[in-house]
Amino acid sequence: MKFTKKAIATFSIIALIFTSCSKDETVETDVTQKETSELKLSAEIDTASDAIDDVMIEVYENQEGDETGKMPNVNRPNFLPDCVTITAVIEQGFREITVDFGAEGCLINGNNLKGKVIMSYDREASDREVLITYTLEDFYINAKHILGSKTILKQLENENGNPQFAHTLDLTVIWPSGAQASRQGLKVREWVEGFGSGVFSDNVFKITGNWTSTFVNGNSHSYEVVIPLRRQMSCYYVVSGSIAVSRNNFSGVFDYGTGDCDNSATFTFNSGDVIDIVLN
Repeated sequence: MKFTKKAIATFSIIALIFTSCSKDETVETDVTQKETSELKLSAEIDTASDAIDDVMIEVYENQEGDETGKMPNVNRPNFLPDCVTITAVIEQGFREITVDFGAEGCLINGNNLKGKVIMSYDREASDREVLITYTLEDFYINAKHILGSKTILKQLENENGNPQFAHTLDLTVIWPSGAQASRQGLKVREWVEGFGSGVFSDNVFKITGNWTSTFVNGNSHSYEVVIPLRRQMSCYYVVSGSIAVSRNNFSGVFDYGTGDCDNSATFTFNSGDVIDIVLN
C-alpha cells in the first residue's frame, strides 16, 4: 500500500497528538500522586502535633490541680500508663515539668510516644493567662522523629466561657523513609467538652488556625482552617472539619468528614476533582 506525503504527514500529526496526550496524562498522574503523598505527610504532622498537645494539656491541668506539686511523679493523669515518668522542679512562681516516655516508648491513645517533653511556665494564681513553653528531647511518635518547640498561651476563659490554648508551632518531622518537613504557624484549641471532668476520653476540642508545611524539596503548603476541626480524645483521628490548602501549582480543600471516627479524608482540587486520602 502506498501513502501520499500528505497522508504520512496527517498520520504523524495524529501520532504526535496521542503521544503528547499520553505524556500529559502521565505527568498529571505523577503530580497527583506526589501531591497526595505530601498531603498525607502533612496530615501526619497534624496527628503528631495533636498527640503531643493532648498529653501536655492534660499534664498541665492535672499539675495545676495539685496544690503542693511535691508528689512523686507529680499527680499522674489517670490516662497515662506506668511507663511514663513525670518529675517537677518547683520554685516560687515557676514550674518545670518533665514528661519522660522512656527509651522504648509508651502507647497512648493509639500513638507510641518515646523520649521527653519538657514544659515550663511562670505561675501566679491570679493570672487569667499563662504562657507555657515546651521543648522536645530525643522525641519520637510512631517512629517519626519530632524536633522543635512550642509555646502555648492558655486562657482560663475565651469569649465563649471555655478554656482556650493558642499554640505557636515550630516543629520539624523526619520520617523513617528520610522524608522531612517543617511546620510553622498557629493553632487555637477551644476546650468545648469534658473540661473539669477528670476523664481524658471525654475531652473535645475545636481547632482553628493557619500554618505552613515546608518539605525539604522546597514544596511549601499553606493551610487555613475553614470549618473548625473537631478533636475528640476518644478517637485517634480528627473526626470533622476542613482546611483550605494552597501551593504554587494547586489548591483545594482537605476534608476530614462530618463526624465519623475513621482514617478517611478527601481532597477536592479547585478544578472539582476529588481524591480519597487514607490517613496513617
